[in-house]
Amino acid sequence: MKNVYKMIGLVTLMLFSFYYTEKIAILMQNKSPIMQNINEIEKEYYVEAVNANIDGDYITPGISGRMINKTKSYVNMKSFGTFNEYYLIFDDIKPDISLQDHKDKIIKNGNSNRKSIAFLLEENSSIENYFVQNKIAASVLVTQDSYNKNKNLEQINNDLENYNNVESLLNKNNQNTNICYINTLNREFCEKNKKYLVKETFYLDGQNIVEAKKNIQSGVIILVKKNANLDQLKLLIKEINFKGLNIVQLSELITEKNNE
Repeated sequence: MKNVYKMIGLVTLMLFSFYYTEKIAILMQNKSPIMQNINEIEKEYYVEAVNANIDGDYITPGISGRMINKTKSYVNMKSFGTFNEYYLIFDDIKPDISLQDHKDKIIKNGNSNRKSIAFLLEENSSIENYFVQNKIAASVLVTQDSYNKNKNLEQINNDLENYNNVESLLNKNNQNTNICYINTLNREFCEKNKKYLVKETFYLDGQNIVEAKKNIQSGVIILVKKNANLDQLKLLIKEINFKGLNIVQLSELITEKNNE
């Protein structure tokens, strides 16, 4: 019995020792000039998260916040022996209302705070070539026959018949965005596979350039149909540039990661 009590005493002493040592380490860390400098600038780097907005069946993604990880930043700078903002390490702050918790909702707009739009292309070689040659970001709907690992545009799996085969190709080449472009036929399938459900804000075809130009605003997703006119597309891009909006890939438009 004495041995049992002795063992309990030793364990208690060890736990207390670890606790006390940790407290001393934290106290010394907080007194360090490096940590004091970090504390002074902490608020300058704090970025509040933006919640996603849910409206019935639809969701507009939020944007993650950002805060300094003080302990990791301190350890990072301590090895150099001096404070330097270049070596700050940050943590993301997940929005209270997040796309990650509502993947059953449909995204038809990116967050307007990003000041960006995204093009989603139906397959049309001349339009795809225009985007590539002019180094304009876009995402293209592909099938097993049209997928090309060297394609210079982001590729979105749009082949229901050979969906798993295209998924394997995208995964193999680290190109999978986990985006489903939904319609009435494949929404249930996309939800089952835990994909991001995406639908265009509006589309551009060969006849609606005037209406399309009026609808340009931050966050829109523009589906460019295969029968779209290239000259009209150029006019639309000119309007986007005039409004000071960035053109990004679809995955970048809908991400909640803070890219600043």
